[in-house]
Amino acid sequence: MAKSPETEHPVKACGWAARDTSGVFSPFNFSRRATGEHDVQFKVLYCGVCHSDLHMVKNEWGFTQYPIVPGHEIVGVVTEVGSKVEKFKVGDKVGVGCLVGSCRQCDQCNNDLENYCPKQILTYSMPYIDGTITYGGYSDLMVADEHFVIRWPENLPLDIGAPLLCAGITTYSPLRHFGLDKPGMSVGVVGLGGLGHVAVKFAKAFGTKVTVISTSLSKKEEAIKNLGADEFIVSRDPEQLQAAAGTLDGIIDTVSATHPLLPLVSLLKPNGKLILVGAPEKPLELPVFSLLQGRKSISGSAIGGLKETQEMVDFAAKHNILPDVEMIPIDYVNTAMERLAKSDVKYRFVIDVAKTLKPE
Repeated sequence: MAKSPETEHPVKACGWAARDTSGVFSPFNFSRRATGEHDVQFKVLYCGVCHSDLHMVKNEWGFTQYPIVPGHEIVGVVTEVGSKVEKFKVGDKVGVGCLVGSCRQCDQCNNDLENYCPKQILTYSMPYIDGTITYGGYSDLMVADEHFVIRWPENLPLDIGAPLLCAGITTYSPLRHFGLDKPGMSVGVVGLGGLGHVAVKFAKAFGTKVTVISTSLSKKEEAIKNLGADEFIVSRDPEQLQAAAGTLDGIIDTVSATHPLLPLVSLLKPNGKLILVGAPEKPLELPVFSLLQGRKSISGSAIGGLKETQEMVDFAAKHNILPDVEMIPIDYVNTAMERLAKSDVKYRFVIDVAKTLKPE
């Protein structure tokens, strides 16, 4: 007979979980594994709320396992380390992002691309090596293999910085991989939400000229005055699209809703790249003819490996790149999900776990 989440491991833990596709959260008692010889245990202080959490709690991607404790933008302080841990000690500030495991043997893992390992283990709602289901950061403590733990820079705030562990690496990685990190390049960012606003900040730090592309003119002042974007295009305005046609070296598309790609491809220079980092529920239409005309490409990108994630966090600390966040107590998470579904947040919720999560 299978053990309950509360008794399957020796370390008692608590969090908030959704039990079914309603996505409604309530307090949840469960358990974490004992700290193994390569493991790091840490007290969770803050956890960002990602749009992926909303998709997952409602099983919109089809592989959610209930009960689900989301959260993959997790930061805190080390309370215990295993006997063979080399990188961390008690009292260190650390973070865990979207991954807590991979095979560590395939070509992807050997090239620091654990995020593309076919046996990757996500931080929540997936079977771990021992067969139990992973639980994320809407909880009081975490245990993770040290390989999947990020060292947190001293000068980077834990609370505001937490969303970098997903939103940050999801936008930093394609900017770097596709060569859109060179001063003077022209980079577009589609969507000014949790991912998009961080993409603007990283692209500006690389020295590029940034154009924000949005369906809403109301975001223009925010994009240019507050985030430092150089240009703004309303994607539903044919005249603005025509005026900017063929001007961008690359575009980071952060939108998770179904939307047309043709207007975006038209903005690219020959050999330009449109990189999708949002995850719409339904397939998008592929504008093949417009790709052929300029040898343009459409690509995808998902987070980054652990080495690159550490590089991103260190870069953010050096250049003072921080997400714009709204701090919330954990008992506000149901309201936060409703607001997130309406894009009613600037730009990322962060749960103050340590101060507001109380054992039931």
